[in-house]
Amino acid sequence: MNAPVMKQERLMQVILAPQISEKATFIAEKNEQIVLRVVNDATKPEVKAAVELLFKVQVESVQIANMKGKQKRFGRTVGRRKDWKKAFVCLKPGQEINFAAGE
Repeated sequence: MNAPVMKQERLMQVILAPQISEKATFIAEKNEQIVLRVVNDATKPEVKAAVELLFKVQVESVQIANMKGKQKRFGRTVGRRKDWKKAFVCLKPGQEINFAAGE
């Protein structure tokens, strides 16, 4: 599946936000990967096409992990955060996305 085949409106909605944490920063420096929060029904080809479309970079591979929502307590009541999906996007050598610069 290539980017022209998939609807551009869908690709614009696939990526929710960059996942910024110590682990994500370590992965970015070590493996030239970026970690993104994506919609729950996103697929690897969709994530790849969306990153290439939005950030104008070449993607080598995509790994996806389903994250379970944490349990949180509010007094006596026990609540639960929503489950979410995380994508590890490996960029081709020489490619870079800088979120701090504010593209």
